[in-house]
Amino acid sequence: MGMATGIPQAHEDSDVRRWTPLQLLVVALCVLINMLDGMDVMVIAYVAPALASNWGVGFEALGVIFSAGLAGMMIGCVLVAPFADTFGRRPIILFALAIMTVGMCGTGLVNTIPEFVIFRAIAGIGIGTLLASIAALVAEYAPAERRSFAIGLFQAGYPVGAVLTGIVCLFTIPAFGWQATLIGAGLVSAVVLPIAYFWLPESVAYLEHRQPPRALERINALRDRLDWPTRSELPPPTIAGMTPGVGKLFAAGLWRSTLILWFATFLGFAVLYFVTSWIPKLAMEAGLSAGKAIWAGSIFNLGGMVGTTSIGWFAARYRIGHLIRGYMIAAAISLVVFSANMPLLFVLGVAMLIGLFLQGGFSGFYSLAAKLYPAEVRSSGIGWAVGMGRGGAIIGPLAGGFLLAREIPLWGVFTTFAIPLVVSGVLASLVRLAPDRAESAMAGERANAD
Repeated sequence: MGMATGIPQAHEDSDVRRWTPLQLLVVALCVLINMLDGMDVMVIAYVAPALASNWGVGFEALGVIFSAGLAGMMIGCVLVAPFADTFGRRPIILFALAIMTVGMCGTGLVNTIPEFVIFRAIAGIGIGTLLASIAALVAEYAPAERRSFAIGLFQAGYPVGAVLTGIVCLFTIPAFGWQATLIGAGLVSAVVLPIAYFWLPESVAYLEHRQPPRALERINALRDRLDWPTRSELPPPTIAGMTPGVGKLFAAGLWRSTLILWFATFLGFAVLYFVTSWIPKLAMEAGLSAGKAIWAGSIFNLGGMVGTTSIGWFAARYRIGHLIRGYMIAAAISLVVFSANMPLLFVLGVAMLIGLFLQGGFSGFYSLAAKLYPAEVRSSGIGWAVGMGRGGAIIGPLAGGFLLAREIPLWGVFTTFAIPLVVSGVLASLVRLAPDRAESAMAGERANAD
């Protein structure tokens, strides 16, 4: 099977630049759903100080709590998300939202660490499944030459959700307690579920490649809404069987880039989730009050909003791998600077720079994976890349808790995590797209630059 199948036929028939209302709706809904990821990760970080005080747990126990959700995310990415290539993006997304709602509400209802870890892992399975599926949906609905920008915009949902969560937590934790705050986060997920059910469509690319029952009717209904020519007959199917196979990610010369991408995401996720999980607690260790520490976490994510959208904009003009490298090196420098003794204003400013470069570089991995893999295995490719990264995300908070528990100076902790960031960026720049996909991407870059 040639790599040319990686560009969905639907895009070949459409204006590669023009946005239609349905495309805008899909991207907007995926941004909304991705906001739940920012809420899910950061609400745990924000309630951690109150949880630790209430239950009398230390750094290492908190590290286990943080990593339980990340372990669930890895399971969701690797074992569940690939089935979006088999059963469709839409049903897997709805299933993931339901699982995430159960897990989030459960964390606010239990009274022991083991129970909390179980429900945290369940919530993680939901969010891990969501990420790969909605990233694939964005890539397949965005105009071909706007794909990187659309993925960057979709990724901006994470820091937006995190910032809003931080603002809400400033009021809800003192007023209602940390457990009620977690239940509230679960209810937000429950509200998004019917919105997705009624408004989120299936992927045209999936319908054309997999061809489920009534495929032609469903394809033409969506193509009509997209102002694309309808089909008189189905194209030749390109997928057989019911189980997504990881072996396809190593076929057709992909194996080198797949392995490099996995290692790069592993290192990048380890650092991102160390910072994301620990930044409020680390800010308190640096001398800030609990309220100011939450503001530090929110400003970190405000920087992430700028970073994720900016790398998507730059990706229309420059190679995404090289952009990731630049962002990660800048993030590593910012991490080291953050450990210095500075006035509050400078601490918050550097936290914003870390968010900008670290989250911006991190979001580039989704765009890189979406460009690397063909449509028929795109959810599998993104899922496995993010799943491998989640392995690093599990280790990052645990390693941070281990170092902090042994009273390693903050500059030593941050320098330790700055090194893998540089390596991650360099590896991302070594990922090579197949010639036809690289030419298509560069054509879009040239058109946008003109």
